[in-house]
Amino acid sequence: MFGVHDIPKFFLAFFLVMPIISLLHETGHVFFAWLMGAKNIKVTVGSGNVVFRWGALEVRQYYFWYGQCTFDNLRRNHRLANALIFAGGSLFNAAAAVAVVYLIELDTLEEGMLTYQFTYFSLYYVFFALLPMPYPDGNFSDGKVILDLIRNRERTVEKIYYVHWNEEKTQWEVLNYSRELVEAFADEAQALAKAHEVTQRTRPSRLLRTKDGQDIEVANYPRVPL
Repeated sequence: MFGVHDIPKFFLAFFLVMPIISLLHETGHVFFAWLMGAKNIKVTVGSGNVVFRWGALEVRQYYFWYGQCTFDNLRRNHRLANALIFAGGSLFNAAAAVAVVYLIELDTLEEGMLTYQFTYFSLYYVFFALLPMPYPDGNFSDGKVILDLIRNRERTVEKIYYVHWNEEKTQWEVLNYSRELVEAFADEAQALAKAHEVTQRTRPSRLLRTKDGQDIEVANYPRVPL
């Protein structure tokens, strides 16, 4: 039964152990994203106002709640690569939990409340990350995305946007994934800026530059895990 003496354990779990597990989870995602050649990698721990940034790490005011990572332009952008990225968080959590148990068995690490909470909540994280389910905000669990990737569901297929040079009208046109005109520009740089903006809104997506019958990938924006 929960008593007054358990309150310090509660604070220990939610203000120290859980943020560490969350950071490990996001690190697992970005590790595999990095292996797949991702650029612009960023890991965010917590929510609210930014407290500090250090390299790719961003820590926010409520560091004990929520975490996410973002990245762009995967060099290896195929279904298996994306599945590994989404599985990476759980793999890191599971590996960390197993490592702690193993070190305890070797008497290298002393068993205690910290190690118990760490292994317990690590497995908690793994279970709910891999449970294939949608979230109320429209996102999906890692397990749901992995399952959709295996089944090649439509929502995992990239939408392709274009920056197209219209020779007849002598203008750069931003086209959506249905090849419908979004906006036209005289300047290529302005067209590219607008194209990046609209492409990022609909992950997973790719941006192609088309001119003289050639399609060149400018950027890709994969779906990012939570």
